[in-house]
Amino acid sequence: MRTFAAAFATLALTAPAFAGGPVVPQPEPVLTAPAPVAMPGIDWTGFYAGAQLGFANIDSNEAGLDGEDYLGGIHAGYRQDFGQFVVGAEIEYDLAEIAIGDVPGDTLDSVTRLKLIGGAEFGRSLVYGTVGPAQAKATVAGDELTGDGFFFGGGVDFAVNDRFTVGGEIVQHRFDDFDGTGIDFDATTFKARVGLRF
Repeated sequence: MRTFAAAFATLALTAPAFAGGPVVPQPEPVLTAPAPVAMPGIDWTGFYAGAQLGFANIDSNEAGLDGEDYLGGIHAGYRQDFGQFVVGAEIEYDLAEIAIGDVPGDTLDSVTRLKLIGGAEFGRSLVYGTVGPAQAKATVAGDELTGDGFFFGGGVDFAVNDRFTVGGEIVQHRFDDFDGTGIDFDATTFKARVGLRF
């Protein structure tokens, strides 16, 4: 009798669990991270032109012939896009009136560069290096002098849309024995640039 009573009690206690059928465990929700959205690139191939404005710092091996001031100008060039990499050539002209030294009228007047450019695309940005020959014109002790040298540097251009770009550039210049004077000049320029692609 006791066995029957115990079995009946067990059945009475477990009956509600079976009333709705067997309990099926629900799978845990799986959280997945959203897929990264790649920034669309652009085709950098083609001609372009623009303007730049910046600051130059000039040092020399001649005591007192140093200076710093603003400069600005125009540029034009062509780039070829090979997928991830871009190469090109550019000519750039900066007009300046940077006082070099303490003698009134001694100035750096202009710098022209022929630039070879190579870089890599990152989304809509082009990060590049540049190198090439440079020519500077200066006025020293009333004489107009022209010095040939070279430069190297780098920069970045960002495509605002398919036609307009903005960017920045840092370039180091070297002019040895400027126009036969025995004076060596180093110049560092920092410039902001805007461009129009054709």
